[in-house]
Amino acid sequence: MDAAIKKQLEITACKVRMGVIEGVYNAKSGHPGGSLSICDLLTYLYFAKLNVDPKNPKMPERDRLVLSKGHCAPALYSVLAQRGFFSADELKKLRHIGAMLQGHPDMKGTPGVDMSTGSLGQGISTACGMALSGKLSCAPYKVYAILGDGEIEEGQVWEAAMFAAHNKLDNLVAIVDNNGLQIDGKITDVCSPMPITDKFEAFGWYVITMNAHDFDDIERAFDEAEKINGKPVAIIQTSTKGKGVSYMENQVGWHGSAPNKEQYEQAMAELNAQLKALEA
Repeated sequence: MDAAIKKQLEITACKVRMGVIEGVYNAKSGHPGGSLSICDLLTYLYFAKLNVDPKNPKMPERDRLVLSKGHCAPALYSVLAQRGFFSADELKKLRHIGAMLQGHPDMKGTPGVDMSTGSLGQGISTACGMALSGKLSCAPYKVYAILGDGEIEEGQVWEAAMFAAHNKLDNLVAIVDNNGLQIDGKITDVCSPMPITDKFEAFGWYVITMNAHDFDDIERAFDEAEKINGKPVAIIQTSTKGKGVSYMENQVGWHGSAPNKEQYEQAMAELNAQLKALEA
């Protein structure tokens, strides 16, 4: 990846993380850990990959993004704000009554949101429907779905996986955010879905692995995905839950907890320091 482009993506991803913290802090609730682990992925998709237009969010030929792990909406909202779909001021109203941005994505009320999600497993299923529709209508768009590694303990995920392979949905890319933690602890302790790569391969998918926090590796993975015909692609990204905030990293307690004022100030100070270093 070009060094200047990579640096700009890193700067944007840092701002996206700041938006996550801003939103969850002002909401006094939410899911910062899993949101922070997908900020680099979302930044790459919305600033280097997806065919989308903030001025025309519903254009028929747009690429679709389904956040199957819908509780990580703060990250999606933050990247959409950075991309210009709506004002970043909306992030401070997260989860407030009457506000645009609710606890889970709402396709009817939020520009740039392609699917309302929240019940785990349902997002990837609707992504399959979108992809099949695209194939049947010879539409140019691709569908990207982001799942949690805890989410793939849901049986519905594997029904969708079987459906996608059976219908040769090569316009579908599923990204599994493998940060190793879910609400009740380590995924390997709760109900281990390992080995994730072997499972998707057994269901007929082409599987790619990548480092979730390295833009060179992210670009490599998506470039490889573009070359695959005849089957859906699963990208398994190894990530750090709470990435970018020292006291949140790899701490299961930050799956669904909001920072208090002191914690908020520490998180923003750390992210501001990272931003200044990147912009230097």
